[in-house]
Amino acid sequence: MTPSTRIQLLRFAAAGAIVALTAASVPARSDGRPVRLGPVGPLEPIMTTVGNQNVIAFYRPGDGHCNIYVVLNDRADARGHSGTQLRVSLSPRQIVHLDTPDNDTLNLMCGDDAETLAIVSKALPASATGF
Repeated sequence: MTPSTRIQLLRFAAAGAIVALTAASVPARSDGRPVRLGPVGPLEPIMTTVGNQNVIAFYRPGDGHCNIYVVLNDRADARGHSGTQLRVSLSPRQIVHLDTPDNDTLNLMCGDDAETLAIVSKALPASATGF
């Protein structure tokens, strides 16, 4: 085995190990979709479904805010042509409500000091969210 082949083999093995560790750290649902509800830290994904939509959300902290990125796509769309992206900046303890045509709602909340992002089951009182 030549040194360049050996290096390529080691890179391939390392990449496979990273994929395996990542997959093992995210619980899977019975339908094979990964689920991660949070709270998560910066650049860590929240993965779930709401109504007929797959949801992946993550955030980057900046100036004390959660700069949230959300990607939605129809669960029946295997090719991903129905994908939609949403970006929003939230102050700590603010909530964004994502509603589907099926009247399902996903609430994402920026944590204290923009340290986390989490799915919350219901809205907090207006005094807690700054509205």
